[in-house]
Formats: sequence, structure tokens, C-alpha cells
Amino acid sequence: MKFIVSSTYLLKQLQVLGGVINNSNTLPILDNFLFELSQSKLTISASDLETTMSSTIDVESDSEGSIALPARLLLDTLKTFPEQPLTFVVEDNSTVEISSNHGKYALAYADGAEFPNAVTVEDASKTTIMGDILATAISKTIFAAGNDDLRPVMSGVFFQFSQDNLTFVATDAHKLVKYTRADVSATESAEFIMPKKPLTLLKGILAGSDDDVLVEYNDSNARFTFENSVLICRLIDGKYPNYEAVIPKENPNKLVIDRTQFLNSVRRVSIFSNKTTHQIRLKIAGAELNISAEDIDYSNKAEERLSCDYQGDDMQIGFNSRFLTEMINNLNSDNVQLEMSLPNRAGILTPIDGLDEGEHLTMLVMPVMLNN
Repeated sequence: MKFIVSSTYLLKQLQVLGGVINNSNTLPILDNFLFELSQSKLTISASDLETTMSSTIDVESDSEGSIALPARLLLDTLKTFPEQPLTFVVEDNSTVEISSNHGKYALAYADGAEFPNAVTVEDASKTTIMGDILATAISKTIFAAGNDDLRPVMSGVFFQFSQDNLTFVATDAHKLVKYTRADVSATESAEFIMPKKPLTLLKGILAGSDDDVLVEYNDSNARFTFENSVLICRLIDGKYPNYEAVIPKENPNKLVIDRTQFLNSVRRVSIFSNKTTHQIRLKIAGAELNISAEDIDYSNKAEERLSCDYQGDDMQIGFNSRFLTEMINNLNSDNVQLEMSLPNRAGILTPIDGLDEGEHLTMLVMPVMLNN
């Protein structure tokens, strides 16, 4: 088995696949990349049993075979090469010899047959979505997903496909994000919960990509196919909470404010808030928003006044500044709207502008009780 490949091209593919490999694996074989050669096509795979990703690249070769090569060693070596062709030759003594312009390097390999096979997604439903749209949907929602192992369904992003639109939801019970695309639809309705790790990988690869992604899914697995890559992952098992029930429908108090100004104010004031509750107070009266925080233990306090456009009754409401900052940060509009009904009901944050046609984004943040 022998092939010739460009060093930077190979490194670029391996760095993407390297994101799948865990730092500590139960099976030693998972510390390797699987190389499967078939004439001039080389398919490289990485897996952690839950998620498997493979890319197919063009190489110069007329042989076939499959071997598993140590991922860390290979990546560290390739990072040091300037752009040049590398020749890989599998020797009889269980080593692979890599020849560059200046030297030779031998590394031990394992038998490719030991590598676990990727899951097949049978009886799958399909939908096609543009890479950039999928990457945007992931980055707009993934930050709101929880990290609680006791509630695994909340640790992923909920995909809800219908003939009218595609909806992506994430929540950790303190904050919730719902992102809808009315300009994309699926052939049949489906719902599944995607874990964070494969989503983070997809987000990184697909950002700014115009390529279509074929999404296939059944009850237990999902497969994403794009360009020359395939990502297969196990879905999170369980029923997603009824998120529509927690979004308040009647919100008579509406506040519209410049996003950057609001974000900077919340950030500054929150430095003075209590280090465990991160509580800040919003006090709205007329066209003025007063943002304040106080840490009684250390006698620290801060207060800022901003002018805003407000319709509704005068009110005071408390929020966790970390959640609020994170949410405002993930909007890219000039102005944002905060809708509220009562100090103990969730506030709804939406962008006023900066959205594409058919794009809808709703963020919900739970209030914290104010201690007067």
C-alpha cells in the first residue's frame, strides 16, 4: 500500500477529523485515524463510538488497503512540514514510512480491521439544507443548551423539521433559544435531539459554506453528508420538553434599545453584582432604563441610565447578568426588543433587524427574584 499526498492538504483534513477524537479513550484503537485506500481515493475516518466522521481526498496511488495510524503523532508531524508532497509506504514490519523532501519517518500502525465500523442509518428520512444556514442555526442555539448529565435531553439542540419550516431549539431551563427558518422545509415532519459535540464540529466546518448538506435521520442516528465528508452521530434518546408552553404569549411591556449600548452597560454593571447570583436589576419608567447591581457583602454597587423606547407599565425585573450578556452577545442586530409581562415571568429578547428573509429568532430568559 503506497500513496502520495500534499502535506498541507492532508493536515487540513486531519485537523477537522481530529476534533472527533477524545483525549482519553476506552478503546486504544480510537486514538487512531483510519486510512482506507482505494486507488486514487483515500478515505480517512475518526470515531469516539458516538460520533464518526470521514473525509475522502484525492491522492496519487494505484494500490488498496486499510490501516490505523496514531492521530496525535501524525498531526504533530504534519504541522511541522512546509507544503510538499509526502509519500506514505506501508512496510512489512508493521510500520508506515513517510518520505518528505528532506527525510524519512517511520511510525507503527494498527490493522484497519480493528477500527469500529460506522453505524448505518437505515430507513432514514432526508432533508437538504445549505451549509451556512445550518452553521448559523447551530451557533445561534448551541450556547443555550445545558450541561446537566441528569437531564441529557437538555444537553443537546432540538431539531424540529416540518413541511413549513425548520426549527432549532436549545434550553437549560434558565434560558431558551428558538431559531426558525421559514425559507427552508423538510419533505416530512420529524423531531430529534442532536448532541453538542457533532454540532460544534459541523458549526466549525460549515460556517460560510454554500454547499448543500444532506441530513438523514431515523430514531437513533443522524448522518450529515457534504462536499467530501460524512458525519454520523448517535442522537440523544428522550422526549424534549414542551418549550412552547414556557414562552409567554401576552407581553404588554415592550422595551426597544440599542443592542451595543445595552450589552456594554450590562457588562459594566454586572462587575459589581453578587458573585454567586450575578443579579442585575432593570428598572424601566417612561423612556429611561435604569440598570443597577449591588453586592451587599462587599458594599459594591453600580448604576447606569440609558434612554430607550418603552411602551408599558413602569416595572422592575431582575436577571442573571451572565445569561443576559450571553444572549445579547449572540444577536447581531443594531436594536433589540425585550418583552415582559410580570417581574416573575420570563422576558423575551428578539432582534429588531439584521435577520434574513424567513429567519426568526426568539430568546427567552428567566428572571431572578429581586430582594428589595
